[in-house]
Amino acid sequence: VTVAQGLADIATIAIFQYRASVDAHVLNAQLSTALQSRIIIEEAKGVVAQSEGCGMDVAFERMRSHARNHNQRLSDVAMSLVEGTLRADGLDRSIVRNATRAKSHDAPM
Repeated sequence: VTVAQGLADIATIAIFQYRASVDAHVLNAQLSTALQSRIIIEEAKGVVAQSEGCGMDVAFERMRSHARNHNQRLSDVAMSLVEGTLRADGLDRSIVRNATRAKSHDAPM
């Protein structure tokens, strides 16, 4: 009985270690994907800002608006911009006009 309990304990520890290892690999993969997505988004913001002559914040808002309006992930829109399959002038502009109007109303007179 003692030997069987010892083997069961060892098996339990091995299972827990395996699960911890798998969880660590999954987390590592998720963090790597998030970092890669962020890099692509930053690059796409630069593409839009350069192409359209706008600031990085406006470029991000245009990308985000386009992604929402077309039911796409932001990272997919960014990848399309970086790859050249989506042009910066093809992004939605409605959110930018509204943001520009809001900023002009907030300005002190």
